Amino acid sequence: MTTAPHGDTADLLELALGAARLAGGMLLADRPADLGVAATKSSPTDVVTEMDTAAEKLIVEYLRARRPHDGFLGEEGGGARGESGIRWVIDPIDGTVNYLYGLPAWCVSIAAEDADGAVVGVVEVPTQRETFHAVRGAGAFRDGTAIRANDAVPMSRALVATGFGYTVERRTRQAGVVHELLPRVRDIRRYGSAAIDLCATACGRVDAYYERGLNPWDVAAGALIAAEAGARVGLLRHEDDGSNLVVTAAPALYAELVEALDALGA
Repeated sequence: MTTAPHGDTADLLELALGAARLAGGMLLADRPADLGVAATKSSPTDVVTEMDTAAEKLIVEYLRARRPHDGFLGEEGGGARGESGIRWVIDPIDGTVNYLYGLPAWCVSIAAEDADGAVVGVVEVPTQRETFHAVRGAGAFRDGTAIRANDAVPMSRALVATGFGYTVERRTRQAGVVHELLPRVRDIRRYGSAAIDLCATACGRVDAYYERGLNPWDVAAGALIAAEAGARVGLLRHEDDGSNLVVTAAPALYAELVEALDALGA
């Protein structure tokens, strides 16, 4: 890959915003009343609906029609190498189980990456009528207004978001970590969408977020938004199964939380 020319950034952001809003509108308007599970992935609880597939198809077609030489990496459709040096990383519904059950914490996540990582990131939360976006080196925004992560607080006063994997083995380990961590923080929140968790950290709704076992499409846009909002974002403790521990918080809290999570075997 080669780095995208600086002049492409505004175009990439406009396309990401357009695709995310288009897909988000479709997912709200066309969700069938009898929506069911179309397939499962890593476990019986790791589900795909027909709307995941339809939304990803809509996003890819929208972007490919305007930038036919770009690459793509999508949760439901695999990857396609491009020739432009730009790759789109797409999660058509982050929080599919929430979407399946009619809960509001789900979103459309789209990032454009070059050789140096994410250039732009957009997280569209249709049920809340919120759009988060960031441009590398230019800050993070919610509905066009700049956002900042909270200043660091002691871990004992931190509201911490987390998520859980889909396999019994990983969930068991994660439950043990929460059991030990909960008495040491203000409280724990679990939204069920990594992109929303990252954006919640970016705009100060929580002080920190951590989770193991995420995929590139889960974090590509949200991690850029959190970082551009002033949070530190790390991918730590790589394991043999390819998983990392994602942690984000204000820098001083980040260091304290990482030390605690390391001691707990997270």
